[in-house]
Amino acid sequence: MDIRSQQAPLAQIAADWLIVPHWEAEPLSPSTAELDQALAGLLTKLRERGDATGKAKELVPILNPTGIAATRVLLVGLGQKSKADVGTLVTAAAVASKSITTKPHDRIAMAVPTDAPGLSFETAATAIGVGLRQGSEGPGLRKSKADRTAPKECILVSPPTTTDAAQAAKRAGIEGQAVSLARELVNLPPCDLYPETFADRARQVAQTSGVEAVVFDETQLAAERMGSLLAVARGSDRPPRLVILRYQGAGPGKKTLGLVGKGVTFDSGGLSLKTNDQMVDMKCDMAGAAAVLAAVAACADLKLPVNLLGILALVENLPSGKAMKLGDVLRARNGKTIEVLNTDAEGRLILADALSYAVDQKVDHLVDLATLTGACLVALGSEVAGVMSNNDDWSARVLDAARAAGEKAWPLPMWPLYNEMIHSDVADIRNTGGSRYAGAISAAKFLEEFVANVPWAHLDIAGPAWAERESASRESGGTGAFVRSLIELARRYS
Repeated sequence: MDIRSQQAPLAQIAADWLIVPHWEAEPLSPSTAELDQALAGLLTKLRERGDATGKAKELVPILNPTGIAATRVLLVGLGQKSKADVGTLVTAAAVASKSITTKPHDRIAMAVPTDAPGLSFETAATAIGVGLRQGSEGPGLRKSKADRTAPKECILVSPPTTTDAAQAAKRAGIEGQAVSLARELVNLPPCDLYPETFADRARQVAQTSGVEAVVFDETQLAAERMGSLLAVARGSDRPPRLVILRYQGAGPGKKTLGLVGKGVTFDSGGLSLKTNDQMVDMKCDMAGAAAVLAAVAACADLKLPVNLLGILALVENLPSGKAMKLGDVLRARNGKTIEVLNTDAEGRLILADALSYAVDQKVDHLVDLATLTGACLVALGSEVAGVMSNNDDWSARVLDAARAAGEKAWPLPMWPLYNEMIHSDVADIRNTGGSRYAGAISAAKFLEEFVANVPWAHLDIAGPAWAERESASRESGGTGAFVRSLIELARRYS
């Protein structure tokens, strides 16, 4: 999908669909009021009759407009202006796009609101572009006939006086593509996406974006003393991989932000076997790694002046005669020993070695993303990520970036009293908290053992990374969660 800008009155925009957003209980914007005049006051009449209220996600199609260049018009409600944020615009664009891409169209256009409170035009246009792409793509990557067809062109329409329209469209295209890449990787079947093929795809993406990529195979992982990661991978016939991405946008001598992603390409639970219902969606357990890959590539494409180290820890977690057992004691890269009490608590084991490697690469700040615990879903629900950190200032910066990107995250405590939950009698630590209480926090306390003194934040994205069912704004499956938050964090870090 090609996202471009056009600066012209709405009535002059030639498109198969012209999407026009409007606020609830607010006057029409100047550009929309001008369109209303060209439509002989039709928009005003719809509003006066209560047929177009502007409530969030409301859609009102006008299928045969006269007096304008567009073939069809779609009004989409933005809801209350005072409560709007970036997520409001992403959702509105996605709802509109999803409703019309069940049929093929060459060109759709959407007016970019210039009066969204607290949002620059570039931010608003990026949100619209990301939403249009989100709504036009589904999870059916292997269907003989796709459920929806993305248009060839998406036009972001702005008033003729807008000065940064082209730059905004470029950013929207890059960030939309990044979210799309993460969604695609999560939605790929595990017979196609496993550590080796994921690593190959990462190399291709990195090469296209000008990012340096190095891949460690099992021999190199052993040489790097990654005993914790290798133990998880033992049960599978598919060998593990570690992908190291380097982007030097700020140049030598500048601070480096480390991004680490959990990449369990399929998680059966190992010998602590999941039930069928628990296992059926476990191709999504690599969403953290997908987000890191997509975000690093996007930062390079955007030419952000920031230094990034991205690490993708890639394994399959399967049961076999070689598989890790309960009671095993592993030695991680930093020398700490780990008692295994549940082989389904494997994500923290692979992240332990990946985080330790990042620390040894002298990163200045760290973020890891992982679909780590069902406990975080219990605590915060399916739309919100949990944020746990060893540094309050860094945690606040991560949360601010997520908020600016329109994604939802919430801090959970990391008080020393939780350290007791990972105490082991036979090793330095154990890989579970020992009870069903505070499971997301005990997992984070485990990870904290491997970040030394580097300011670090852990994002548990188990909820928002995967949509169990379809909604008005998106399909089921991978969501591309927190790709844009990482991009925003990198933009601010620079």
